[in-house]
Amino acid sequence: MAQDPPKDDELAGTEQPFVQHLVELRNRLIKAALAVGVALVVLAIYPGPAALYDILAAPLVSTLPEGATLIATSVISPFLVPLKIMLMTAFLLALPVVLWQMWAFVAPGLYSHEKRLVLPLVISSSLLFFVGVAFCYFFVFGQVFKFIQGFAPKAVTATPDIEAYLDFVLSMFLAFGLAFEVPIVVIVLARLNMVSIEKLKAFRSYFIVVAFVIAAIVTPPDVVSQLALAIPMCILYEVGIWAAQIFIRHTQAPSDDAPQQQT
Repeated sequence: MAQDPPKDDELAGTEQPFVQHLVELRNRLIKAALAVGVALVVLAIYPGPAALYDILAAPLVSTLPEGATLIATSVISPFLVPLKIMLMTAFLLALPVVLWQMWAFVAPGLYSHEKRLVLPLVISSSLLFFVGVAFCYFFVFGQVFKFIQGFAPKAVTATPDIEAYLDFVLSMFLAFGLAFEVPIVVIVLARLNMVSIEKLKAFRSYFIVVAFVIAAIVTPPDVVSQLALAIPMCILYEVGIWAAQIFIRHTQAPSDDAPQQQT
């Protein structure tokens, strides 16, 4: 009984010594760090750390009573807080370069169908995270701060602390950025055959409850922010189901050859 020879592996002959992998990893990390450093220098020159904080605080400042401002309760907060914002912004600006260096490092070890799987997920997940952050900044913050200020007693003048505001902003950015990753999670679960499309559709009503529970936990105790997080999650869940069906069809591994013959 004889078998046909196995099909050639498209990665055959591409193996590299371990030391060479470490050298390439070092070079990729250096390039990523340089990208962050260049973005940091540019931001330090223009618009500067203080101006970056003013941009970040604009949604809150616009809702404060006339004459009210943010305060710093720590001696070094006026220096550290803008610096933290500048570092965070520099990393976000350099994120496309960082992701590209990561992709360039792992791509040679992937099959063609795996590249069709990984690269779109990396790009789309990054874009969705940025969209979630932008949605939070341009829409949610303004509505939430107006809602909160509407409940403030007239005898109380709101003077938020700049460090507490930064912590609040970062937590909200993270919550909305991760919430907008719902389609990616749905696609990955379906693509790895962990959950079928039919089960995802059947879970639709349960996910609505889960979305509102998550929104109630990670957002402030106001209706506006909870609805602003839960409703997009429900919509994105539907988008994920639709996208998963298309994604699965275009990222299948090449079909094996015809069944091996016996002689």
